[in-house]
Amino acid sequence: MRTSLPASALASIDARLAETDRLLATGYPGDDGARQPVHTVYVPGDTFTPELPAAWGSAALAAADAAGGVEALAVDVGIGADVAAVVAPLVERKLAHEPVEDLRIDFEDGYGDRGDDVEDADVVRAAGHVADASAEGAAPPFLGIRFKSFEAATRARGIRTLDLFVTALVERGGLPEGLALTLPKVSTLAQVEAMADAAAALERAHGLPDGRLRFEVQVETPQLVLGADGVATVARVAHAASGRVAGLHYGTYDYSAALGIDASQQSLEHPAADHAKQVMQLAVAGTGIRLSDGSSNVLPVGGRAAEAWRLHARLVRRSLERGFPQGWDLHPAQLPTRFIATYAYYRDGWAEAAERLRHVHERTSGAVLDEPATVRALAGFVHRGVRCGAITVDEVERDTGLDDAALAMLASPRRASG
Repeated sequence: MRTSLPASALASIDARLAETDRLLATGYPGDDGARQPVHTVYVPGDTFTPELPAAWGSAALAAADAAGGVEALAVDVGIGADVAAVVAPLVERKLAHEPVEDLRIDFEDGYGDRGDDVEDADVVRAAGHVADASAEGAAPPFLGIRFKSFEAATRARGIRTLDLFVTALVERGGLPEGLALTLPKVSTLAQVEAMADAAAALERAHGLPDGRLRFEVQVETPQLVLGADGVATVARVAHAASGRVAGLHYGTYDYSAALGIDASQQSLEHPAADHAKQVMQLAVAGTGIRLSDGSSNVLPVGGRAAEAWRLHARLVRRSLERGFPQGWDLHPAQLPTRFIATYAYYRDGWAEAAERLRHVHERTSGAVLDEPATVRALAGFVHRGVRCGAITVDEVERDTGLDDAALAMLASPRRASG
């Protein structure tokens, strides 16, 4: 067959688009397929011990038992009886064996200003507990600290806490694989770049590989969503810091308060919250940076427990439906509804996803013609469900014909093939 364009035309187009090719390859590599926790638990910096995750799990089970058991609680918060019967034993197992997927030892708002000597001692003690928990196999898959912000008043204290924590971990044998660092109250790109500089300096000081210290950015200020120059600063953050930004976490109450929203109206589902999170979502789409929703401060304790559980379950489901697979939990009694709502979400979508993935695997036709992008979404949905315990590997192999490696390849083909 004859074509008309000379080779020089293709070469010219390739040259014109070379920068675009580099941007897409480096700035938008897609998700790497690594596990993302379904939640982050925050505890004050002086309270963490290796036993804390198991204690939270026991307290969560006790709270559910007081409500009639996990299955009864699931029905009470709006899960259908059939699904509740399926998720209840899975949730009970989760709370017994891995109640906390991600834990942040908080030296910011949840800790306050206790003076340098006290905080120094608490930071080093916390690092020792992290090292002990990791050595004993008692650490959650993801574990780290939130230090004070890089605003002028707290910058030196935040950097000192970060330095003490990392240094103590290195001296105790090294950094845990799931180390997580959280930079709060970010308002400018320069603060993110400064954090990247601090991380690089710590790597050099301890002989760590370049890029070993990554961090989460908390979106809690209006300036990060819309900067003084009229640009969405968070979009610049997504491409800054040499790939060190691992996630964006929405800060419900700081952000709402900064906008002048009354305390009684501050919520994960306020329109202002939805706007901020949609901007975050747009900013990181395709970058591989993970998204987390914030928290509900209505705790399921005392006479408001039933109301708080229903609210929490609904908010967890809402976040999942809007593409935020992670959120914050502040109390052990929130864990039952975190996993009930999360597992029910994945179980509700499992049968259809499995059928469509089986057609993909067997190269047959079904009722839905799925584009490659939709196949990635289906596989990503199932893969996340497997990682958190809502769907079993045996179910996936039985109902889709895919093993875990094949499922991961479908979910993240660019990273898996690389």
